[in-house]
Amino acid sequence: MTNRNCTSFTLALLALAVAATPMGAQSTYTPYIFTTLAGGGGFTPTDGMGDAERLWGPSGVAVDSNGNVYVGDQFNYTIRKVTPAGVVTTLAGSTGSYGSADGTGSDARFDDPWGVAVDSAGNVYVADVSNNTIRKVTPAGVVRTLAGLAGSSGSANGTGSAARFSQPYHVAVDSAGNVYVADTGNNAIRKVTPEGVVTTLASGFNSLHGVAVDSAGNVYVADAGNNRIRKVTPGRVVTTLASGFDNPQGLAVDSAGNVYVVDSGNYTIRKATPAGVVTTLAGRPGSPGGADGTGNDARFNSPSAVAVDSVGNVYVADIGNNAIRKMTPVGTAWVVTTLAGLAGHYGSADGTGSDARFKGPASVAVDIHGNIYVADQVNHTIRKMTPAGEVTTLAGLAGSSGTANGTGSMARFNGPTGVAVDSAGNVYVADFLNNRIRKVTAAGVVATLAGSGNFGSTDGTGSAARFSFPTGVAVDANGNVYVADAGNSSIRKVTPAGVVTTLAGLDGSHGSADGTGSAAQFDVPYGVAVDNAGNVYVTDNGNHNLRKVTPVGTNWVVTTLDGLAGNAGSADGMGSSARFYAPQGLAVDSAGNVYVADTFNNTIRKVTPARTNWVVTTLGGEAGIYGSADGTGSAVRFNSPSGVTVDNAGNLYVADFYLSTIRKGYPALTISDIYSANGQFRFNLKGPAGQIVVVEASSDLVNWQSIWTNTFGTNAITDILNFSDPQSGASFNRFYRAQSR
Repeated sequence: MTNRNCTSFTLALLALAVAATPMGAQSTYTPYIFTTLAGGGGFTPTDGMGDAERLWGPSGVAVDSNGNVYVGDQFNYTIRKVTPAGVVTTLAGSTGSYGSADGTGSDARFDDPWGVAVDSAGNVYVADVSNNTIRKVTPAGVVRTLAGLAGSSGSANGTGSAARFSQPYHVAVDSAGNVYVADTGNNAIRKVTPEGVVTTLASGFNSLHGVAVDSAGNVYVADAGNNRIRKVTPGRVVTTLASGFDNPQGLAVDSAGNVYVVDSGNYTIRKATPAGVVTTLAGRPGSPGGADGTGNDARFNSPSAVAVDSVGNVYVADIGNNAIRKMTPVGTAWVVTTLAGLAGHYGSADGTGSDARFKGPASVAVDIHGNIYVADQVNHTIRKMTPAGEVTTLAGLAGSSGTANGTGSMARFNGPTGVAVDSAGNVYVADFLNNRIRKVTAAGVVATLAGSGNFGSTDGTGSAARFSFPTGVAVDANGNVYVADAGNSSIRKVTPAGVVTTLAGLDGSHGSADGTGSAAQFDVPYGVAVDNAGNVYVTDNGNHNLRKVTPVGTNWVVTTLDGLAGNAGSADGMGSSARFYAPQGLAVDSAGNVYVADTFNNTIRKVTPARTNWVVTTLGGEAGIYGSADGTGSAVRFNSPSGVTVDNAGNLYVADFYLSTIRKGYPALTISDIYSANGQFRFNLKGPAGQIVVVEASSDLVNWQSIWTNTFGTNAITDILNFSDPQSGASFNRFYRAQSR
């Protein structure tokens, strides 16, 4: 599982199985300034102390004799070290940069580092899942590949790069330096000697995950598909130690032979004695969460790995909380605390600005009054945000999925992915896992416009129609709703009366062909937008391109505007020379410009009609680099932006999925003219919504501030005082100082 195709509610992430390697580089920035409008941030990777530190998908954990904890920080592509005091540093790898290179510290690269183990000398062994290799990291951060060959999967035994693995997820190391590997794709336990010689110890498991080894050389295995813990003796005899688990993952074994088990499906940490007696140490079955506490008062969220130190403390990689937890035995009880990371940095709270919380916002829409509507996907709710940033829940109940129609919190959604809003304030929802199109009035009354809970591609009226994982919706001036029916690879239309027809594409026919109606092909179309002329724009996620569906009489003709089918990348440019990488949301403004959430590039792109071609430029973010930084142009960071919308003033709003925030973007200030009049310089400055104001260089700074504030508002004063034109390099302060001397 990778940052490029990790499991989540969104079909983008299902479509992300179309994994391709980005090509090319961005070339043309039309810089926009982006700020965080609402939400508490998400999983920002930093080094630091305790909850000031951010982990992203910590999946493996190991502890050395000094109490230092080592973490496979999966989605950051790094190996992290956490001291007993909670100080976090990066031992090897570079945040946001995946690869397979050996090297020292940040020069090394990993691709989904999952399981980790540490030996008595402080060497860390890593199951580098997507590289299909076993890596070794010295205490100084020097990384080398011990066995396997990056990019080559298989099951061959052999030495070093001649050996092959298939999705190795977990590792353990014994006192002699032998490494034991849960080779999940091969359902086998492999042994790697210190010299890199690989042999197969045992096979025939079912969805193999955790592995641990005791001082006698017995290997313990989490046989997840069979919900059992298995034991493999040095003589390769396999027995069942304990059963009755729900998707057991990570394992650790102490000096007394007790096995600690991450019972992931039950959100608990369990213990199996050498006699196979199982007890629950912490967490409560069926109750995920992030709370610290004692025993079953504590909560975990998809824990994936566990380690035990010499004094009996247990450490847990709590992947769903992006945290490392510590379990301390106190008498017969176990006290759970958070050692590093911040559990629950997302949430469902209403509030203003950073006090509000989202959980996987997937799509946004804006009405004529500037109110923003959010498909808060993982919360199963529809949220409303005023222009002042006040967030309320319009419909649905956080954490409760379902299909019920009703008003406000009585209604239920299941992974809502797309939203659109009409001029009357009605919100239309692509209810992804319910295979329905829903309508929410301004008063929060929810009804089903079309579809049922059944998969299909049938045209028809209301519940007689069928969809398959609808992801995007758009609404025109007449109340017709256009649907990106991702699972059917088709574009559908729903009238205000709920009559569903298929405009383009054909169920079961995935491809990239342009054409008319059912002769055209899509590959997981994700987002849709409709312009004033009735043209429909589509982000064709699996093809990595932008399509247009044009009404011609009673037919609908599909053409490709930008990008090249099957070729992922990040290049700006015209037509087929431009590249996208699994784009999702999109919006179109009154001038016909299209804005694209280029999800896997972590960028926001603009597509402008220019005669017979469409020109792609990048507004914010930098391909291949994720983060949460506000700023201008390439200095901005997003983390899998999935939705974008544009208001009448040209402001953009972005659903930044993994940050669980809503971001706002507007054009950066540009100098349209610099000229001399009466011996003084004057600027023509283009503001956030395209306005132009003439500013005259003068020694009266208060006058400058007054002109700018009266034109653009008090919040924009920082922009002008810190302004530097990205095109010409001219800056306000430079000219001001020159003229005031």
